[in-house]
Amino acid sequence: MPAPERIPPRSGLTGPAADPAGPAAPADDSAVCELLAEGELTVRGRIREASNAVLYCSVELDGRSGTCIYKPVAGERPLWDFPDGTLAQREVAAYELSRATGWDLVPPTVLRDGPYGEGMCQLWIEADPAVELLALVEGEEPGPGWKAIGFAEVGGGGTALLVHADDPRLRRLAVLDAVMNNADRKGGHLLPTVDGKLYAIDHGVTFNAEDKLRTLLWGWAAEPLTDEALGVLRRISEDLAEGGSLAARLAELITADELEALRDRVAALISKGRHPEPSGQWPAIPWPPV
Repeated sequence: MPAPERIPPRSGLTGPAADPAGPAAPADDSAVCELLAEGELTVRGRIREASNAVLYCSVELDGRSGTCIYKPVAGERPLWDFPDGTLAQREVAAYELSRATGWDLVPPTVLRDGPYGEGMCQLWIEADPAVELLALVEGEEPGPGWKAIGFAEVGGGGTALLVHADDPRLRRLAVLDAVMNNADRKGGHLLPTVDGKLYAIDHGVTFNAEDKLRTLLWGWAAEPLTDEALGVLRRISEDLAEGGSLAARLAELITADELEALRDRVAALISKGRHPEPSGQWPAIPWPPV
């Protein structure tokens, strides 16, 4: 059966800063972040399906240009369980954490002033529609190359097994989501690119001090973490300690309690050495799942 519907393709940089036929984002994120932070933003449209204000923009600086998403704080809907800070700050914190892992799973993201006040600005990434990361399959086993998530209703009152790809990029993202305590990892947030990269978007509901993990990426639940992931977690743990550069940066974006809870999650993952399992206290998969 076909994979669940994805969000529309996203395009990246053009002009001297990047080759449109090359990678979706250049290796030097600092140049992209400079463009996003200091370039002139022009609103070109709005993504109406989003629950908060999400504006599609062009950005230009010194002959370089690109396309990006701008989410102004003024367009955020208040959330009772995320009362501290802003969703925009959490989006930037997710990028900083992703960058620190070396996995670079979150597109370059900055906090800046824009046409509608302060908000987050994130590079727009082009997704490859030919890459299938999610699917519905018949039977009770996912089959080679897939990991089972759970059963979903399909047309005619039946059910099918919802699966995600057994992909090392997704496995890294599952670890990152557990670290940042992502409360809303949906299929539409996954953006595979034609050059083999994977990006993930929409991180406004992350870093809560309470356990909020809800995700589609449960396929590795309770399995041992890879040696690579454990190595990254140990390095992140050192950088999150008092005086660490990552700790200092995140302290500007999330609360002290949230930063301490982040340290605790990293320590717990290292100690247990396994991917987390659903807590059973609330639905483990966000709705809708895509």
